[in-house]
Amino acid sequence: MSEERKKALQQVAAEALGHLAWLQDAGVKEVPVVKARPPAAAPTRAPAPARASTPTSTPTSTSTSTSTSKPAPRPYTLNDKGCGSPALLAIRQELGDCARCKLAPTRTTLVFGVGNPKAELMFVGEGPGADEDQQGEPFVGKAGQLLTKMIEAMGYRREQVYIANVVKCRPPGNRNPEPDEIEACEPFLRRQIEAVGPKVIVALGKFAAHTLLRTAIPITKLRGTWSEYAGVKLMPTFHPAYLLRSPEEKKKAWADLQLVMAQLGRPPRP
Repeated sequence: MSEERKKALQQVAAEALGHLAWLQDAGVKEVPVVKARPPAAAPTRAPAPARASTPTSTPTSTSTSTSTSKPAPRPYTLNDKGCGSPALLAIRQELGDCARCKLAPTRTTLVFGVGNPKAELMFVGEGPGADEDQQGEPFVGKAGQLLTKMIEAMGYRREQVYIANVVKCRPPGNRNPEPDEIEACEPFLRRQIEAVGPKVIVALGKFAAHTLLRTAIPITKLRGTWSEYAGVKLMPTFHPAYLLRSPEEKKKAWADLQLVMAQLGRPPRP
């Protein structure tokens, strides 16, 4: 057998294995059994017209395996995290298996968002950490547990608000998001905000505040003062991760959240 023929057969075999792997990932438990037909046997047969069906079926098999060797993007549904409305679902579908910046190769899971798709209150953080990268949901680690307590202290349940991040993939080692990464992800965050249509946005930490407000003013000076984003009231405050490191600043963050509660007509809490 010539080397060219061997390479062709190896390519067909690899494509067939890729096709079977894709079927397995798609949940297919079995495939129709077809009698094995070694491609190499075809040239040994007499080139009679009646036997033409054997060689002509070979390119068909190759074409099919080639077209399916690359699985199509998984279809998302309204039940997926953060996709509870047609508008949010469309954004998630467009993101797909995003590779628009250098964070894609190192992530485990793209973290889109979570919560009420028509929430009156939306929280925007910096980016996923290790726990979020594993679970595919924003703010589920220690900082997320603190955020949940803050939300509940305001008189909400976590599922009543919407939570998202500036970047949707974890920066390696939890480093700060870099400008090109923020630039790649920000348009999708903006569309999420438009889709949810909150009455108030709480920007958690400097990266969220700086991204949405187009400013470099320190968060210590931004917090506690109302700003506006696309016609929506925006309150910058400290990130929960910072509050875990600096618990003495929790009183200031709580004061910021009380301003949010007043804006939303919520009764004040001690």
